[in-house]
Amino acid sequence: MLLRSRTHRRAVVATGVVLTAALLASCSSGDTEPAPGESSASTRTTLTYATGDAEPTCLDPHVGGNYPQALISTQFLEALVSRDEAGEIIPWLATEWSTSEDQLTWEFSLRPDVTFTDGTAFTAESVKASIEHVQDPDTGSSTGYLAMEKVDEVEVVDDLTARFHLSEPDSALLESLSQQWVAIQSETALERPLEENCLSPVGTGPFEVTEWRQQDRVILTRNENYSSAPEDATNRGPVALETVEWRFIPDSATRYAALVSGEVDVIDNAQPDTIVSAEGTDTISHLDAPRPGASNRIEFNSSQAPFDDQRVREAFIRAVDVDAAVESLFFDTTERSTSALSSAEPAAVSLPDAYARDVDEANALLDEAGWSERDGEGYRTKDGERLSLDFPVSTNQSVPAEQSLFEQLQAAARDVGIEVNISLLDLGAWYEALATNNYDLVSAPYTKVGPDVLRFLYHSDGTVPAPSGYFANHAQVKLPELDALLEEAVAQTDAEARTALYDEAQRILADGSYILPIYDQQNHYLYRNEVEGFRALPTVSTPTFVDVTVG
Repeated sequence: MLLRSRTHRRAVVATGVVLTAALLASCSSGDTEPAPGESSASTRTTLTYATGDAEPTCLDPHVGGNYPQALISTQFLEALVSRDEAGEIIPWLATEWSTSEDQLTWEFSLRPDVTFTDGTAFTAESVKASIEHVQDPDTGSSTGYLAMEKVDEVEVVDDLTARFHLSEPDSALLESLSQQWVAIQSETALERPLEENCLSPVGTGPFEVTEWRQQDRVILTRNENYSSAPEDATNRGPVALETVEWRFIPDSATRYAALVSGEVDVIDNAQPDTIVSAEGTDTISHLDAPRPGASNRIEFNSSQAPFDDQRVREAFIRAVDVDAAVESLFFDTTERSTSALSSAEPAAVSLPDAYARDVDEANALLDEAGWSERDGEGYRTKDGERLSLDFPVSTNQSVPAEQSLFEQLQAAARDVGIEVNISLLDLGAWYEALATNNYDLVSAPYTKVGPDVLRFLYHSDGTVPAPSGYFANHAQVKLPELDALLEEAVAQTDAEARTALYDEAQRILADGSYILPIYDQQNHYLYRNEVEGFRALPTVSTPTFVDVTVG
């Protein structure tokens, strides 16, 4: 028997490869009829978006599962459920859901009369095919694979009913299903070779991919049959924009200059100085949309020396001045975090004492740990070996201000005799450093809706690579008591009890000095004032243009 847990009803890769549809005209004239969703014939129907995140190697977020894929795939792929500004799960492609008393069976009722942009009808078969695609080792998923690890089977009850059978209770299932990394794709399109699907995934979203000029831009054109916006959207049908040009501009200064000149309409990954500059204008607006899940933090590789010694981990925390670095480099565009979780998560626990600076304590801890001698350059040594740490930094994921912050921490660590070797790497080389355990410190952003992100990041199972080869537990924490807490939390359906378990888990991480929180994962969008209706989805804070018009 299914018990109603909550009910929601439907509310109103080669450069220059041209894909399935011709590019529509970039603007309309006063002599033409307004396009669907257009407010007037004078409204501009092309929007140019410039991203500073890495260009995906695959547009299908099931493959791998990084944030750049989520950014762009939000425009053409949709999830079963969404989340509102208050953090409540709301309908999207599913209109209502229920769960069994033992929490092992979830049943989803699906929106009728929805089609993918290749003409395939959206049905329970689409849901089944998409989840199986995420779970297929040949897909090479990481984020989505972990999110769906407790799903044993998706049963097609009928065209508009999908039943999920779980191996264990998963209180985070709805949170996981709201994410782009498990968004629903056309089962017809998924039958294509993986490489082909990477070029142009097919969804039910407001746009479809029509051209990918690699190392330049992706052209997205309007889905003329769009009818499946999430419950909290204003627009109910095809969007006002005919075209979105999604450009890749990695240099932050160039990206901002293009926004100021009007060459582009929206940019992401805005630098703190440009945010301050933009807020002083009357032409550009700022949207601060921090990501959910984990805070942005430095993790210490506890599997090898010297960070296999808790005293050395704590000494590093006590030696550096994160507060001063954030204050000097980020110009009040963010605040220092002292939590393992993002401030977007109600379960976040701030523990300032655990992450406070105390240079005298840092020196005492290092002496106690046996790093008491100094070499000719002033670095600490033990048994003739220098206290030296390798810190690979992804230039695709760490903005210049953050790289400067790391340099400030490097200088503070030197003052107590710790050498920090920062290596600036592209994304591929950074992944390789992690895969080969060639790191002592790492800053690895990880976005997931809900506090269950702690299980992905700090359960001992997280040291085992997903099919993509990526593992999430970079601190390499292996604590049976923490594992047990996180397993209990994900099976717990009582919200208050669940929060208490995550509270305890965060305190264990702090007591063991496994991480150093810095600030929330940053998502700063700047956009020209003629762009109206722009917002970030309250799921993983990716941009949506469903309600956008450009004057």
